[in-house]
Amino acid sequence: MGNAASFTIKDEPVENLRPLKVRVIGAGFSGIYLGIRVPQRLRNVDFQIYEKNEDVGGTWFENRYPGCACDIPAHSYQYSFDPNPDWSAFYAPAKEIWGYLRGMADKYGVMKYVKLSHKVTSCTWDDSVKKWKIKIEDLNTGKIIDDDADILISARGALNDIAWPKIPGLDTFKGEKMHSAAWNQKYDFTNKRVGVIGGGSSAIQIVPNLQKLEGVNLTCFIRSKTWISNPFGDNVMIQLGLDPDLIEFSPEQRKEFATNPKKFFEFRKMIEIDTNMVHGVTLQGSDMQKGAVEAFRAMMRKRLEKKPEIAESLLPSFAVGCRRLTPGPGYLEALVEDNVEFISDKISSISETGVSLENGRNIELDALVCATGFNTSSPPPFHVFGKDGRSLQQKFTPYPETYLTVATDGFPNFFMMLGPNSAIGSGSLTIMIETEGDYIVKCIRKLQKEDYASMMPKAERVRDFSAYIDEYFKKTVYMDECNSWYRSEGGKGNRITGLWPGSPLHCLETLRSPRWEDFEYESKDENRLRWLGNGWSVTQIEGGGDPAWYLEPSMMNVPLEKPEEDEEFKKRPFSN
Repeated sequence: MGNAASFTIKDEPVENLRPLKVRVIGAGFSGIYLGIRVPQRLRNVDFQIYEKNEDVGGTWFENRYPGCACDIPAHSYQYSFDPNPDWSAFYAPAKEIWGYLRGMADKYGVMKYVKLSHKVTSCTWDDSVKKWKIKIEDLNTGKIIDDDADILISARGALNDIAWPKIPGLDTFKGEKMHSAAWNQKYDFTNKRVGVIGGGSSAIQIVPNLQKLEGVNLTCFIRSKTWISNPFGDNVMIQLGLDPDLIEFSPEQRKEFATNPKKFFEFRKMIEIDTNMVHGVTLQGSDMQKGAVEAFRAMMRKRLEKKPEIAESLLPSFAVGCRRLTPGPGYLEALVEDNVEFISDKISSISETGVSLENGRNIELDALVCATGFNTSSPPPFHVFGKDGRSLQQKFTPYPETYLTVATDGFPNFFMMLGPNSAIGSGSLTIMIETEGDYIVKCIRKLQKEDYASMMPKAERVRDFSAYIDEYFKKTVYMDECNSWYRSEGGKGNRITGLWPGSPLHCLETLRSPRWEDFEYESKDENRLRWLGNGWSVTQIEGGGDPAWYLEPSMMNVPLEKPEEDEEFKKRPFSN
């Protein structure tokens, strides 16, 4: 402890808006959100977002395969504060989602903070100066740039590190070969023999679109069983008098959403309630789970009745939701068409001209599409070195362990958006993105205001959350016998690394108010209350704010005559 003789008052107002450098990796949904909230809520921050692509939008900029769209209702896949009434379809196409994100970045001034075509190659914590040292490659010039930051935020998401299938001879194929996330939009598939490897979300969207092209002969190599669901939100559409089989909105419907805010809000609210109330389907043996199995099995058999043998190969024995669930409009119908062959036999190798199966059959192909997803359970594809020189790759081996998904021990002032265990099996992902972003902004402000040089979660709390994850998922469908990107070890491990251990609403409440006692701090000063400053508030300084802000109606919480009847706290309990 310091003594009275050595202590000096800090000559700053109590708000202590000391300068900070914040760097963000990635300008997708998460990075753009931070690009809005950091400038809005923080002051005196040197702020920069590094994006490796030529434009913002993340996975929605990168993925341009035919049929690429969100597989949840678009009205539940947008920022809550600026909803789009003009989605063309219930499941909006990728181009529209990218346009929405680019529009948000332009509207809220995010682009001035973004450096495009700048790829982060390494990040190293320098404990001597309490800063992150960052190396960035300018992809236009090849120049390596050195930067530093007080706070580093990874907002790169989980769906951008391409996973190619591990099949002997893949690199020898001389026809057109592409991954679903690196689509060659110039290639003409008409009158071609096309193979598609994979049966996940991307393949389910690609197949019906390729099948329709003139002269295409499509061979689908599908080893994994999967559930195809009814359209998400179909109950809402029926309640509103809409046909759930017609996923495109008419010009009249879009005009009504744009001109009738009450109707638009009610539509959005009904979708959110519907998706939030199906959490029970994720619990093994629940009535909702049993009902889903029965309904989806009957629906899939009906849609595949032209080729019933496909149903026998495709229908799973594992629970609904063990693998990522998708409605797949038109997918099952495409599989039974005459120009599509469904193959469940294992591929033994790939040659210059096609695919060889273990049963000895050879299939000649002009083009090969690998819809094989991403490396989702691995750490970032660049080095992140924390305290004592330990890498995030080492920390996350054999599987990642975090504190509430947003941080981990040994890595001071390092935060993650959509990090391990951040995705969801039901509900709105984007509201979780907003909640994680809000939490991180609160952490940055605490560092700034209270003069902490660094903060990171305590190792004990990381272990506590890890134990909670293990125990929680034991009762869920995600631990059933299936391969899924939700799991460790490339989808085959016994640890759930992709999903939040609970419902989205559970996540929102968990991250609502940080538990500051779960962190370790290093103070810039020996007296940890030196940040109290010189006795002044910044609001008393000309241009620094409103010296009577507490009288403004927007700042005031006026109770009812019966305070216990306050609707705000009936809708959601009070929290500190």
